[in-house]
Amino acid sequence: MLTITFTPFPNLETERLLLRRVVPADVKEIFALRSNPETMKYIPRPLLKTDEDALEHIAMIDTKIDTNEGINWAITLKDNPKLIGIIGHYRIKPEHFRAEIGYMLLPDYHGKGIISEAVKEALRYGFQVMKLHSIEAVIDPDNQSSAKVLEKNGFVEEAHFKENEYYDGRFWDSVVYSILKK
Repeated sequence: MLTITFTPFPNLETERLLLRRVVPADVKEIFALRSNPETMKYIPRPLLKTDEDALEHIAMIDTKIDTNEGINWAITLKDNPKLIGIIGHYRIKPEHFRAEIGYMLLPDYHGKGIISEAVKEALRYGFQVMKLHSIEAVIDPDNQSSAKVLEKNGFVEEAHFKENEYYDGRFWDSVVYSILKK
């Protein structure tokens, strides 16, 4: 079984990006991400309604990091510390050497290759540092942009679960993509 620790917090860097810890000062950007019906369209979770909700979300991220249950990074451009998105490893299963990757980006930054660049670095960290054997992503089958990012980064579709999650009065399908350590 894996032993995973996120202490000290690992800041990551790519050609254009700095992936750093999400902090309470990111409250407005977290609120913008998670209160926007467009960015949350494929995520069966409630929209944030207040800054307090956003601060609670940041506190939940911190708790997962502090207990080594999950890690989220703020996606920022190197020349600007403002959070423009988040990426992380969730539902870590140390006994199976597996985790789930997830990400979100503010709409103004879509279509610029930012998520793909962040995914590459999160995969590197997951395989080389966390010592994962496989990483999965669970997406809505209608989220073609996310499917393209995953396929571009070497993920393959593993499964399509029909109406496997109930949220907000309807059943949602899920598609699972995965990638194995090379």
